[in-house]
Amino acid sequence: MNDKDKLKEVVDQAIADQQVPHVKLKKMGPNNVDIEKLTKPSKETRQEYWGKGLTYMAIGLIIVLVVSIIGFIGYHGLETFIDNHVNVFHFLTSTDWDPGEEKNHVGAAVMIVTSFAVTLLAALVATPFAVAIALYMTEYSSKKGASFLQSVTELLVGIPSVVYGFLGLTIIIPVIRTLFGGTGFGILAATLVLFVMVLPTITSLTVDSLKAVPSHFRKASMALGATHWQTIYRVVLRVATPRILTAVIFGMARAFGEALAVQMVIGNAVLMPYNLVSPSATLTSQLTSQMGNTVMGTLPNNALWSLALLLLIMSLVFNFLVKLIGKRGQK
Repeated sequence: MNDKDKLKEVVDQAIADQQVPHVKLKKMGPNNVDIEKLTKPSKETRQEYWGKGLTYMAIGLIIVLVVSIIGFIGYHGLETFIDNHVNVFHFLTSTDWDPGEEKNHVGAAVMIVTSFAVTLLAALVATPFAVAIALYMTEYSSKKGASFLQSVTELLVGIPSVVYGFLGLTIIIPVIRTLFGGTGFGILAATLVLFVMVLPTITSLTVDSLKAVPSHFRKASMALGATHWQTIYRVVLRVATPRILTAVIFGMARAFGEALAVQMVIGNAVLMPYNLVSPSATLTSQLTSQMGNTVMGTLPNNALWSLALLLLIMSLVFNFLVKLIGKRGQK
C-alpha cells in the first residue's frame, strides 16, 4: 500500500467516524475525496516559494552589484601603483599634483587634508544646531510645531546639490569676499554650504534617537525631583549619545562624498590651504572637474581612479564606525 492509499484510508475513516458532521464534510463521502489535491502544494505554498525566490534573487543581485562596484573601482584605482609604479606613501603624503607630467607628481595630500577639514568643520558646526532642533521637536514643541519642522527638514533634504552650490556661489562667496577679502572661495564657503546640506540628515536621525529613549527614563528622573532640563541633559542625551554619534557620522559621510556643491565654492585649486578663505580642492571636486578631461588607461586617469578608491575606502570606514558605535550603544 503506497502513501496515497494510506492517506485515503485515513481520510475515509475520519469521515466515517465523525460524530458531529462538519459543515464542509456533511455532504462528503469516502468516494469523492480528492487525494491528488490534498497532496499537491497549495496556492499559498506556491506564493511563498515565489516570494522567497524573488527575495533571494534581489539579495543576490545587490551582492553582485556591490562586489562589482568595489572590484571595478579597486582594479582601476590600483593601476596607479601597479602599472604606473607610483609609491603609495608618496601618493598619500605629497602635495605635488600634476599627473600629466610623471609619476613623481601624483600626490593627493592636498585633497585629503581639504576633504577632512571641510567634513569635520561642517559636522562641528551642524551638530549643535541639529541637536538643538531635535530637542525642541521632541521635548518642547507641540505636535503641530514638530510636524512643521519635520516638513521643513524634509524639504531641505529634497533640494538638489546644484541648488545649494548655486546659492553658495551667489550669496556666501560675495559675503566672504566682502568680510575677509580675497576671492571668497575656500574651506569656509564649502563648510557653510555643507552645513546646510548635512543639517537635515543629522537632525532627522537625532530626532529618531531621542524618540527611542524609553519614556519611563524621563518619568523616573522627574519622580526623583529633577527638572525638565536636568532630565534632558543627564538622562535623555546620555542614553541617546551613541545614536546621536551615529547620526553625526552619517552626516560626515554625506559631507565627505558631496561633489557638485563643494566644487562650485571650494575654488578647485590643488593648493594646500593656509587659511579658511584660500582656494583649494577636495577629492570629489577634483574627480568631477577632471575625470572628463583624461584618457582611460593613462596615468592622469588612473590617478583619478585612485582618488575614487580612496573615497570608497573612507565610505567603508564611516560605515564601520556606524556599526561599531551601534554595537557599543546596545551594550
